[in-house]
This record gives sequence, structure tokens and C-alpha cells, in this order.
Amino acid sequence: MQTNFTAEQLANPGVAESEQILRKCVHCGFCTATCPTYVTLGNELDSPRGRIYLIKDMLENDRPADKQVVTHIDRCLSCLACVTTCPSGVDYMHLIDHARAYIEKTYKRPLPDRIIRGLLAMVLPYPARFRASLYAARLGRPFAPLFRALPGMKPLAAMLELAPAAIPDKSGFAEPGAHAAKGNKRGRVAILTGCAQPVLKPGINEATIRLLNRIGVEVVVPEGEGCCGALVHHMGREDDALSAARRNVDAWTRQIDNGGLDAIIITASGCGTTIKDYGHMLRLDPAYADKAARVSALARDITEYLATLEMPEPVNGAGLVVTYHSACSMQHGQKITVQPKALLKAAGFVVKDPPEGHLCCGSAGTYNIMQPEIARTLRDRKVKNIERTRPDLIAAGNIGCITQIAGGTGIPVIHTVELLDWVYGGVRPADLPDTKAEAVQAAE
Repeated sequence: MQTNFTAEQLANPGVAESEQILRKCVHCGFCTATCPTYVTLGNELDSPRGRIYLIKDMLENDRPADKQVVTHIDRCLSCLACVTTCPSGVDYMHLIDHARAYIEKTYKRPLPDRIIRGLLAMVLPYPARFRASLYAARLGRPFAPLFRALPGMKPLAAMLELAPAAIPDKSGFAEPGAHAAKGNKRGRVAILTGCAQPVLKPGINEATIRLLNRIGVEVVVPEGEGCCGALVHHMGREDDALSAARRNVDAWTRQIDNGGLDAIIITASGCGTTIKDYGHMLRLDPAYADKAARVSALARDITEYLATLEMPEPVNGAGLVVTYHSACSMQHGQKITVQPKALLKAAGFVVKDPPEGHLCCGSAGTYNIMQPEIARTLRDRKVKNIERTRPDLIAAGNIGCITQIAGGTGIPVIHTVELLDWVYGGVRPADLPDTKAEAVQAAE
């Protein structure tokens, strides 16, 4: 794609990077076939190619973002299916990141939008605040239909509807400290506690720590780490995202320098995609560039790390049919496609792939709150495709996807690592159906 930026414009590092990305696009349109919003809405401006045109025009002309640009950029899920499809290597992820930051600086959103976005940024990255908000949401749930009918309030209605009916107790595994390896020590890792996941599903990190400890890996929960920054990053709040990244880089660097780390384990693939990008996000910060690059190099999804280890013999027989939902941040963001399914198969599960597995489920961070209609359409499409495989349960590696898909089906949706923990001698997931052998025993 031909560009016409001035030397003055290219002095801005963000614009200079965007210009290089734009020049790689050859208008081929391959991205339209795999873009969830284009497949759903059929509008060229809701495809990656269409958004690229909008971004190019906005940046080249130094024009503040307008309503049209914001509408179509906001509809982007950042699923990155287009990156997987693109034959020209267009770095759409960093282009859309820059566009969102530019929008945040140049566009004044309507008041209801500003309030809801501010509320999400103030609450979701902080577990204590998020937990309190979920209790409040239980009281506000009856008002969801009213909010849905008010202009600009549909996101608030979606927020209330997504809140779980029951909130798990706070887990001791989320507290800073070290969890010792059992038997011969094989490694030492840190684990991201996260923000939303330890409130919604604390059992995921509990299962991770138990499993790693049993196979000889020490797990450290570092003092001072927090939200990875993905939630605010995708809202264009660049300064907030970089502050979160610096805090975590400092926390993990202390562990690297005092005892060493073989990996930084992440159990939410959306977080993993962002943490693996810390080196890029902080590349212009001389105090953090090298440290951030080191952290990004150590970041591993839990399945990515387990795939490098020799696993013991399964203790609990599986024999269940599992349809594996590959989160967009896993398959497109991190290019992890084989390891989760290989681990499940080795553990004794019958693993199936759903049709249209490349399409997003509609979760995408805060997308199912901010764009509830599109998100619901994508969820229903995803659920229909999964249910066609007739599984006993659904496995996934991202808390957002787990919550989103569970809202549209009665089939249990369980994190991959919880299943692996159970198979290798850990706690049975609460939603796990009976295995075939257990069903026969019960019948007898």
C-alpha cells in the first residue's frame, strides 16, 4: 500500500511503525474471509482491510478520529485471525493498538460511553474492586432490561447479565509466596495471578500450582504483580497499560534476579498475548526495554510449558469426549495450536475440533460488554458449531472464552489445566461429567 506521510509525521515512533505496517498491505482481501465482524456484518469497513484504509486516512491527514472511524475500530475484536490469514505479514495487532491509542487521545466519546469505559478501567484490573462489583451486580441484575432499553446503556445491561450468580471464595493460592515442588525439583516458575480470573475461577490457578508442584516444579506467586494491562491496552489507555506492564516487569525481574525463573506461567491466553508483547510495548523506555524483553522471552502459556515436560502416567481415567475451543489469543495471538490438544489426548481424552474453530466466540476482553449484540451473535455461532461435535465437555484456555461460551450452552466448559490436574492425580473439576467407566459402575 502506498503511503504519503511527511518527515515530521514519521518522527513520531507510533506513526513510523504504523506506516511500515500499512505499506505491507496489498489489498488482497484474504483477511475478510476469516474476520468475525465482516463475516457477521458484511461491511467492508468492518473487515481488517477496511479498517486499514480508515486508519491510513486518519493518520496521513493528521485528522482527529471521527464517529465513523471509532465505530468500526471499536467493532474490531482484536482476535488476530487476519494476522494468521494474511500472506503479506501485515502486523495488524500493533496497527490497531496504535489506532486505539490515537482515538483515545483525539476523540471525545459520548458521556455514557466514557462513564462505562471509565468504570471498566477502574474496576476490572483490580481483583478486590471486581469482586465487590460482582456482589453489587447481583443486586442490579433485575434492572438489566431497563438499561438495555436506554440509549447508550446496553453495555451496562450486558455487564449485569454476565455477572455470575455465585462468586467463589478468595483463594489462598492468589497470595504472594512460594509453593514448593514435590520430589526431585525440575524447575522454578512464576505464575501470573491476574485480575478477573482469580475472582471468577480461582480453581484454574489452584489446579496449575498443584499440578506443577506434583511433577517437581516450584511455583512462585510474586509480590507486587497485578493485571497484565490487556484490558486497558485494548481500550486505548496506553499510559495505564504501560504502567501495568512496568509493575509486572519489576515483580518478575526481582524473581529472576533472586533464584531465577525457567518461565513465567500464564493461564489466561489473553494475558499471555499481551505479556509476550511487553518487549515491544516498552521498547522505547530505556529503563525497561531490556527487562521487558527478558520477561516476554520467559512468558509461557501453561500448556506451552507442560508440553516441554515429561508427564507422569494418568491416575484418573478420562474416556471423555472433549471439544477443544482454541481461544483467538492462543491460536492467532501466540500461535499455540498443537500443545493443548496433544496434552489432552495424552491424558486419555477424545479430542475434537469444532467447525469454524478460527472464528472468535465474542468474548475478547471487554468486547462482550461494549458490543453485546455482535458478541452474542458470535457466541451463538460458536456454541452451535461446538454442539455439532456432541462433546461431553468443552476445554478452553482463556477465562473470557470460558465465561462467554458457558453463557450459551449447558455443556460444561472447563479450563484445560483443570482437566490435566485431575487426570494426573488432582482435584476433580466440579462440572466434570462422569467418565464412561464411572457411568458403567454407577449403573451396575
